[in-house]
Amino acid sequence: MPTTSVPTNHDAVYAPSVPELIRQMRRKGQLGFFMDAWRDYGDLAHLKLGPRELFLVVHPDHVRRVNVSHADNYDKLETYEGVRELLLGDGLVASRGELWRRQRRLMAPFFTPRAIEQYLPVFVADTEALLDRWTRLAGQGLPIELGDEMMLVTAAVILHTMFSTESSDDMLEIKAAVETMIRYVASDQQSPVQLPRWLPTPANRRYFKASELVHRYIAALLAQRRSLPQDQWPDDLLTKLMLARDEQTGEAMSDALLRDESITIFFAGHETTARTLTFLFYALAQNPDVEQRTVAEITPVLGDRTPTVEDLKRLPYTLQVIKETLRLYPAAPIYARDVVADDQMDGVRIPGGTRVIPFPYATHRHPDFWPDSERFDPERWTAQAEAARHPYAFHPFAAGKRICLGNNFSLLETHVIAAMLIPRFQLRLKPGHQPQVVMEGTIASKNGMPMVINKRL
Repeated sequence: MPTTSVPTNHDAVYAPSVPELIRQMRRKGQLGFFMDAWRDYGDLAHLKLGPRELFLVVHPDHVRRVNVSHADNYDKLETYEGVRELLLGDGLVASRGELWRRQRRLMAPFFTPRAIEQYLPVFVADTEALLDRWTRLAGQGLPIELGDEMMLVTAAVILHTMFSTESSDDMLEIKAAVETMIRYVASDQQSPVQLPRWLPTPANRRYFKASELVHRYIAALLAQRRSLPQDQWPDDLLTKLMLARDEQTGEAMSDALLRDESITIFFAGHETTARTLTFLFYALAQNPDVEQRTVAEITPVLGDRTPTVEDLKRLPYTLQVIKETLRLYPAAPIYARDVVADDQMDGVRIPGGTRVIPFPYATHRHPDFWPDSERFDPERWTAQAEAARHPYAFHPFAAGKRICLGNNFSLLETHVIAAMLIPRFQLRLKPGHQPQVVMEGTIASKNGMPMVINKRL
């Protein structure tokens, strides 16, 4: 990792042959490949990867240009076609133009910090279910796969807040199906060779079966809800979307849009939060002094109670731990934008039709903004430290007008789950295990995160 300086030679272009690119991607993974490109070619690395020409965007000034000051010139065009086609349709993450603006207007009121407080009881109830499970497992000395445990609780939260799902069988089935779709899209985007979708490969068959199941489930929910009087509809996110009307036109969302936004919310609010929680407990296990301070903050505030919103305001250090986790392990380490028309950054021509890759994983390690950047240090997140830092040195949820709409939801959910689990359980890596951090659509450990649970005394 760079520790003192970053190269600034913008004239060099890295253009490996296709066989060499495939070899490097297999050996390093996408995350390792791009980190090496940053180390070698700097904050605006110019890459030609087969037919694709792209620029890594790492420096916070460039992050601001792409996401804020010149955001209209960096859109979600060709790069997102696969995501639109295979996973999110016209959901908020992938849509663009007037449709995106309309959907953002309609949905933003449901995701303000005040609006999401109504879901705190769901966060608490689903975490209590996990507490019961971990209480039975604690002390047995058998490792759990922490990523799976976190996926289970965040899936429960989203399905309860989105659909008021009651059946655990339904929850597990939909969770598995959406995760199959996510893995398929991630593999499709990262593979240098795409096979035709009509080929009956095992991956294609699994994807289409999962997609059909999810679409059928949401269609049935919509039909069932519309068969009831509105005063009998549950107060969940799906009902809010169904009742939403555009202020300018009075238009409601179509069933196709309701489906796409439902899948988008599940994707954006389930897997990403689970990844953050997984790496949070990994970071605590690696930094017992931080863990002890976090326990010492939470215990006198909560005692044996479940947290309220007011309680969480009295747990600032716990939130600092969460933000430091998001710095070192952003759930979305890389995202992409397509260049609409020619632009310049630091005198470098960025041609229209190329692609820029904002790279939070590297930005969050930039030595000019994060001294001793690999060290896990929640003190970076005091109010004074935040105010003194470049505002775009940290962008785990992207930035600007397309910042993730669910960022407040995710932070509150993570804060609640952390506050409930950390004082009760100590998690430690299975002896001899060393996680291999990679990007598989979102950040992950290639070889898992096996942890042994013990109850705190």
